[in-house]
Amino acid sequence: MNASESLLWIVAPYVTAVIFVGGLVWRYRYDQFGWTTRSSQLYERRLLRVASPLFHYALIFVIVGHVTGLLVPLSWTDAIGVSNATYHANALVWGGIAGVAALAGLALLIYRRRTRGPVFLATTANDKTMYVVLAAAIVTGVVTTVAGFTPSEESYRTTVAPWFRGVLTFSPDTMAMSNASGLYKLHTVVGMGLVVLFPFSRLVHALSAPVGYLFRPYIVYRSRAR
Repeated sequence: MNASESLLWIVAPYVTAVIFVGGLVWRYRYDQFGWTTRSSQLYERRLLRVASPLFHYALIFVIVGHVTGLLVPLSWTDAIGVSNATYHANALVWGGIAGVAALAGLALLIYRRRTRGPVFLATTANDKTMYVVLAAAIVTGVVTTVAGFTPSEESYRTTVAPWFRGVLTFSPDTMAMSNASGLYKLHTVVGMGLVVLFPFSRLVHALSAPVGYLFRPYIVYRSRAR
């Protein structure tokens, strides 16, 4: 393994994690007002009603697929009688559908933002960068899924997944990652770029939850005196 791959698969993941956590802390302390999606619903609703749910629901399935695919070892599915071919076929079908749906939703969101004047004027340079990186992550993911139609010994379950689990335990399996195809490596690098961008973009709203609404006092409305 050369020096560049060592930097990518040993150093880069931890640099990414430090920037991600540090960025979230910084954003929460110094930019809580900007911790928002900056909704543009007031400017245009018709396309948003279709594009936003399509993108967000599909993305949930994509994330769940990534989590299970990376964290569940091959030996576990073998132990319960699920062959690699069966697992791969399901991942291809459901992952492919979720990926294409997420890409279609994102394409509609970008089209809306580009063609609706008020929405476009509210788009910042940060937003444009975020859309480019997010689109690259989804496109490379879909292409990688389709390209891996035939399961092989060099699938992500024997290359990227062991490396990722090793990163979590501070012992990244660089040899496994070096055996991954170029598409898997490209998707992984783009994914790390997206994680770095996450705390500094509107994507940060994904970590927000309206917990306060459950405990805040009721709002009392009174009719106006006649």
